[in-house]
Parts: sequence; structure tokens; C-alpha cells
Amino acid sequence: MATGKLRIFRASAAIVALLALAAFPAVLTAATEPNLPTLPIPALNLAIGSAEGPQDVVLTLQIVALITVISMAPAILLMLTSFTRILVVMGFVRSAIGLQQTPPNQVLASLALFLTFFTMGPVWTEIYDRALVPYIREEMTAEEAWGETVRPVRQFMLKQTRERELSMMVRLSGDPQPNNQDDVRTMVLIPAYVLSELKTSFQMGVVIYIPFIVIDMIVACILMSMGMMMLPPSMISLPFKILLFVMADGWSLVIASLVTSFN
Repeated sequence: MATGKLRIFRASAAIVALLALAAFPAVLTAATEPNLPTLPIPALNLAIGSAEGPQDVVLTLQIVALITVISMAPAILLMLTSFTRILVVMGFVRSAIGLQQTPPNQVLASLALFLTFFTMGPVWTEIYDRALVPYIREEMTAEEAWGETVRPVRQFMLKQTRERELSMMVRLSGDPQPNNQDDVRTMVLIPAYVLSELKTSFQMGVVIYIPFIVIDMIVACILMSMGMMMLPPSMISLPFKILLFVMADGWSLVIASLVTSFN
């Protein structure tokens, strides 16, 4: 079987080499004789000119605004969705067990991203049905579509924002005391929401840490009673913590707790 694969590889290499040798004279002739037709090479030209009217200025500003929004897309994803809480809590899980790079950061970030899509699905579905589709069908203006886009996101953030953090940000902004949720500016709501997400994730992290700290304390006491004070307790307790996490189906419990915490 291996001999057959080796023969196929050698034959393929020989065919590629023959094609390269056959094409080399043609390439050399095209390079030395300019009158022969050659393959076109695309060129990219960047030029800055003066605007011929207000329409050109508006178009330029729209392009700049679009590029700015695209560059801020990661920050928008972090600040306005459930991504922050999910990623921080999963980081606490890894630290509580005592693992440094397992699971890797890429795996945790990817899992947090897909869980964000899952938890934010109803919000994005509402945006699609009430804002994007009517705007594409020209049933509403851009301003109306923007309002319908922001409204579900604001409702989600207000539901998850703590009153204490929101009051603090309103006080720091100097705005008058709002009479209802609609009076809270979005620029005030976003940092209050992020602070609430960090506080919630840290509270969940403390709960996650407790059983693993108990295991560390038990192992440390056993080692001290045996006179093994020079042996790091974390080296002995790590397998037991991983075993406990696996037997308790820890990832399922953590993910279920995270998803239900947004309801």
C-alpha cells in the first residue's frame, strides 16, 4: 500500500516538473519579447482628489463611518452582548481547577462566541424581523430602522443591568434623574451594563472556586500531617480537582448556569 502511494507521489512530481519545464520557455519568451501578448497584471491606484459637490462629501463621510463601525465591531460584540460574562466565568473555571492553558484561550473564546450567538438569538431575531427586513423592503427609513435596532439591545442590557451600577453612571454623567428606562441614554447604559456583567461573573466565579479550594485545603492538611511540607499541594490536588469536575459534569453545569442566568 505504501509502495503504491510512493509511486503515485513520484509520478505526480514528475508531471509537475515536466509542466514547469514546458512552460519555462514560454515565460522566458514573453519576458524578452514585449510585442507578444502577456497575461494582464492588475494595478491598484490610490488617489485623493477634491470633492466636486456636497454629494461626494456625504459619500466620503459615509465610507469613513462604515469603516469606523467595522473596526469597532469586536468592541460592540464585547460590550453589548453576553460575551463578557461567559468568557470571564469560563476563565474562572480554568483558574479554579488550576490549569494554566487547558483549555486554550482560543477554545474558550470560540465557545464563548457561539454561546453568545445562542443567548442573543432572540434579540437578533427581533432586530432582523422588525428592523432589517422592513428597511430592505423600503417600508421604513434609516432612522426608524436604527431605532428598532437599538430598542431590543437596550431592553436586553436594561434587564441585565443592576440598579446600583446604573445609578452610579447616571450620577457620574451629570444627567438628571431619569423618570423611566427610556430616559437613560445609551452612552450611560453601556458602561453600567458592563460593570454589572463583571460583578455577576465574579460572583459566579466565587461560587465555582469554593469546592476546589476545599480540595486544596484537604490535600494541604494531609501533606502537612505526613510531614511532606516541601511538596506543593497543587501538584497532588490537581488530579482530584479534574476528577471531581469530570464526575460532576462540570462543563454542562457551568454552561447551563450561564445560559439560564440571562433569562
